[in-house]
Amino acid sequence: MKRCVAIQHVVFENLGIFARPLEEAGFAVSYVQAGVVPMTQELWQDADLAVVLGGPIGVYQDDLYPFLMDEKALVAARLASGRPLLGICLGAQLMAAALDAAVYPGTAKEIGWGQVALTPAGMSGPLAELAGAPVLHWHGDTFDLPRGCDLLASTAVTPHQAFRPGPGQLGLQFHAEMDAAFMETWLVGHCCELAANGFDPRKIREDARTLGARATAAGLAFLRRWLEEEVR
Repeated sequence: MKRCVAIQHVVFENLGIFARPLEEAGFAVSYVQAGVVPMTQELWQDADLAVVLGGPIGVYQDDLYPFLMDEKALVAARLASGRPLLGICLGAQLMAAALDAAVYPGTAKEIGWGQVALTPAGMSGPLAELAGAPVLHWHGDTFDLPRGCDLLASTAVTPHQAFRPGPGQLGLQFHAEMDAAFMETWLVGHCCELAANGFDPRKIREDARTLGARATAAGLAFLRRWLEEEVR
């Protein structure tokens, strides 16, 4: 059986709806808790697919969270190997940093359900399954587009929403993996961030209720196509 190893930073930010197509594609999925369970280069590099999930810290905060230095090294090694790697939110920022792109606070927090605008490169691949569909945005940081990478998606607030370093390697700033049925875990887990920045959890909760089914259908279609076309 193929192995998918995912680095997790907070328990409620997991693979979500992506777990099902991964299992359908023959992957055994395991999680490693960042900063708690050491991740060896051997375990990381031997995995058929590596995933770095989101979290509410900044790539540049390794003085506060020293484990980020090890994570950056793992991500850099995986990118250099050319093996399949998926980075989501913080994971995408770590990928950008590993490729020597700047990561920094954005002009505004982008939190809530909305679409992404796909570039021609994005429309030519698996992300086309997300065209016109809602995804969850939840970030304050952004990054410059790494040199040599294809820009795949943008929003007005965050011009760099998705990029592709190479076949089977993908960074997503947004959360296409989000299972709307578990929206409440995010609203509670990030309640301080919401309150401090003027976001109403009632609006996000209602959008999850009305948009969740469309988001799930699109997210599943995207990941199934990505696994089939790019992950070998």
